[in-house]
Amino acid sequence: MSNTHQQPQRAVIDFGDEMPVNTVQAPVLKGDGPSHERPLYFISLGSGSSGNCAYVGTDDGGILVDAGVDPEVVWKQLARHGITPLMVQGVILTHDHQDHVRYVYTLVRKNKHIGIYCTRRLMTGLLRRSRISRRVQDYMHPIYIETPFKLADFAITAFTTSHDGTDNMGFEIALDGRTLVVATDMGTITPRAEFYMSRANYLMIESNYDHDMLWNGHYPEMLKHRVSGDQGHLDNMVAAEFVASHYHRGLSHVWLCHLSADNNTPDIARAAMVGRLEAIGLTVGDGSHSPEHRDRDIQVYALPRFEASTLFILT
Repeated sequence: MSNTHQQPQRAVIDFGDEMPVNTVQAPVLKGDGPSHERPLYFISLGSGSSGNCAYVGTDDGGILVDAGVDPEVVWKQLARHGITPLMVQGVILTHDHQDHVRYVYTLVRKNKHIGIYCTRRLMTGLLRRSRISRRVQDYMHPIYIETPFKLADFAITAFTTSHDGTDNMGFEIALDGRTLVVATDMGTITPRAEFYMSRANYLMIESNYDHDMLWNGHYPEMLKHRVSGDQGHLDNMVAAEFVASHYHRGLSHVWLCHLSADNNTPDIARAAMVGRLEAIGLTVGDGSHSPEHRDRDIQVYALPRFEASTLFILT
């Protein structure tokens, strides 16, 4: 894949005043790389077909990515790190499949300061596919592909991905010259997705299935072809090859997301990524930032399917 695609010049959309927030307490990990004025916080609250949700924030609050995890679980896990509902200023949606949007109306109905940021086409698909109250539209702030918008402390840009939802996108979340990129649920990496993913400092990339486990497994043939197709999900080795071929010294963390419960394991997914990165001469840490791992070239961590991940503090 080529890295020659040029970023179009776009205006930043400001959706209004930020909500007052508190300060995040008790960080547990510190990231590698150059020091920046503001730390960036990342935690996954669930990753997989059972439900997806992650938090990205600063000391002044943050955002949720997707709403496929029960809000009671989300708030309980965030509270462990001093993050309250008032600190969450919006939820951005990657696509309209249930494991990403199931709880979005429950989330915003009980926290009316939280807006939903998605394309109009995604919202239309959500209403068509889901048994969600049409009042969910009252919380919507429309966004547009490759047009940056401001939310919390971030400049966020949505980019198109290849999946079989109504409208599918990843996100580049920028802060102080650094970018965290969310790239989940994609059957292939398109040139525009490649552009954003290749310049990430922190990359959340789908590593859904192991090829042999999928094709030797119990799924019916039609489902195997759907998973492995260009609008399906990403093979472990495809994800690993992408990261290895686009590695740069600014990339410090890779989080493997949306692992299949039937056709993958965290150990298999991580081994595929680590093996490919070690083959190009990199030392790979496990994300724990233990004395043994914290000085390695890159950290690789498989996000848990049902539980919250470690809270990563990236500076």
